[in-house]
Amino acid sequence: MYSIILVIHSWVRWAALGGGVAATATRTERWGRVTVMALDLQLLLGLLLYLVVSPNMAEIRAHFGEAMQIAQLRFWAVEHLTAMFAAVILAHLGMVLARRTSAPESRRRRLLICFGIATLLMVVGMPWPGLPYGRPLFRF
Repeated sequence: MYSIILVIHSWVRWAALGGGVAATATRTERWGRVTVMALDLQLLLGLLLYLVVSPNMAEIRAHFGEAMQIAQLRFWAVEHLTAMFAAVILAHLGMVLARRTSAPESRRRRLLICFGIATLLMVVGMPWPGLPYGRPLFRF
């Protein structure tokens, strides 16, 4: 179960990141909805990994204080989680703020700001290869 969820989480991140880039570039609600759906799925899978099925996270949570002393473990326990939660919140906020205005230019500006920051947070919070906590770009 752990391996399956991890592979799906690894692949859906590209839909979330691609949707974030598209929503930022086009500033359309259609791409915003795609991004929000991908991020919501990512959040669900990530929470399953974090709280239920990941043996690594179980060990980190069991020794949380010690894990905070190690940068690689701190990334998974706090930094990745915080950046991704913030990205999900900003994407939802962008959709709500865009719907609450009738002026097209104001709508596009709100989408640009919220999805731009959300996309930046996704990029910063991803475990890119080559970093101490890095993971492969594609899991199989």
